[in-house]
Amino acid sequence: MPTIDFTHDPATRSWVESAQGHPDFPVQNLPLGMFSSHGGKPCPGIAIGDKILDLRAVAPLLPADAAALLDLVTDDTLNALLGAGEGALRTLRHGVFALLTDTAQAEEVRPHLHAAVDCTMHMPVAVGDYTDFYSGIHHALNIGKQFRPDNPLLPNYKHVPIGYHGRSSSIRVSGEDVIRPVGQQKPEQDGGEPRFGPAARLDYEMEMAIWVGKGNALGHPVPIGEASQHIAGMSILNDWSARDLQAWEYQPLGPFLAKNFHSTVSPWIVTGDALAPFRMAQPDRPAGDPKPLPYLWDDEDQQTGAFAITMEVHLHTTRMRDAGDPPVRLSKGPMSAMYWTAAQLLAHHSVNGCNLRPGDLLGTGTLSDAEDATRGSLMEISEGGKHPLALPNGETRSFLKDGDEIIMTAYGDKAGAVRIGFGACRAIVRPAPAIGK
Repeated sequence: MPTIDFTHDPATRSWVESAQGHPDFPVQNLPLGMFSSHGGKPCPGIAIGDKILDLRAVAPLLPADAAALLDLVTDDTLNALLGAGEGALRTLRHGVFALLTDTAQAEEVRPHLHAAVDCTMHMPVAVGDYTDFYSGIHHALNIGKQFRPDNPLLPNYKHVPIGYHGRSSSIRVSGEDVIRPVGQQKPEQDGGEPRFGPAARLDYEMEMAIWVGKGNALGHPVPIGEASQHIAGMSILNDWSARDLQAWEYQPLGPFLAKNFHSTVSPWIVTGDALAPFRMAQPDRPAGDPKPLPYLWDDEDQQTGAFAITMEVHLHTTRMRDAGDPPVRLSKGPMSAMYWTAAQLLAHHSVNGCNLRPGDLLGTGTLSDAEDATRGSLMEISEGGKHPLALPNGETRSFLKDGDEIIMTAYGDKAGAVRIGFGACRAIVRPAPAIGK
C-alpha cells in the first residue's frame, strides 16, 4: 500500500520554475509517460510543470538502483517497468524527486527538459487486455431508469462488480481524432429491417483508467488485501459509445461494435505513490445494501480504497472554436462515486484465476454522482435525447456532432496536500467514412 513520505511534503519546491503552483504537474506528482521530441523515437519521460524530463538522458545522474529500472523500458512501452511493482516505481520516483529538488544538479538536468508543447505523447503502454467495469451506481441507475423505470438495477449489481471485456487494439492516446462509427441500428418499427449508417447517438463516458502493474499467474487469484499492490497508477479514460448501435446489439451478449471503435486515455500515468495523499474511505453503502462477499471485503481497503479525485468534462464545438469561445463544462463529479473500490475490481477480475498482466487496463465505468451536474454522459444529461442540452452560444446537444471536441480533466485535491492532476484526455469527432456495398 503506498504511503505518504517526503515526496508529498507541500513545502518542497522544485527548481523547475513552472512546477510551482502548476495545477497538474508539481514536483509532488511526477507521472510517467512515453514522449518524443522533434520527431525522435519515443522515450520514457516524467511531467514536471510545463516540461517533460527525458528519463533516459538523466539516467547517469540517478542513483544506480533507479537508473537500472530504465533498462526495463523496451519496445517503446512502460509495461515491464509497471510490472516491476510499486517498490520499483517508488525507487524511480525518489531518484527523480531528488534531481528536480536539488539546485546543485539543476544545470546538468536542465538540458534534458523539453517544452511539453513541442513534444508528442504516445500510448504509455501496450494494452494487452481491456476490461470496462460498471462501478458508477448513479450512472447505472440513470441509464436503468430509461429502460426499466420500475427496476433500474438488476439483482446482481450490488453483489458483483459488473464488467465486460473491451477491445484493446482501438485504445488511443489523447489528441487522436475519433471517427464516427458506422453500424446497424434498431428498426423504426418492431419486426422491420434494421437501419444502417453512421451512428447518430454518439456519446462520451467520463471514466478513470486503472493500470495493472504486477500481474498474477493463471489460476492464482489476487487476494483483496493485496490488490492495491497490483495497481501501478491511473489515467483518465473516455469510453466513447454509440448509443443507437448499442440499443440494437447489446442483448443478449452485451456491448460490441457500439464500444470497440475507439477509447481515449490521457497520456500520463499518475502512480499509486503520487495518489497516496488522496486516498479516502470508501463511502458507506446505503442502509439495506448487502455487504460484499468475503473475497471482496478488506477493512483497510474500506478505509483507504477510494480517492479524492474530481473529474470534469468540457465540450468545444466547431462554432465555439471558430468564434474563439472557450469550451463549456458539461459535468463535474467525484471519483468516489464508485460503488466498488479499485482493489475490489482487480480482486474480482482475478478471482476465477484470470491472469492479469502489466499494462492491462481496467475502466471504472462512467462515474456520475447523485446530482444532475455530475452526470458523466450525454445519454444521462439529455435523458436519452428527450431534453437537449442548451449551450451558451445557442447551440443544443442531445448527442455529439461532427467537429465536437470532448476534453476531460481530473485532479486530486485534498486538505494538507498539493493538488496534482492527470493532464487532458481530449479528442475531436470526425465524420464517418463512406461505406461501399
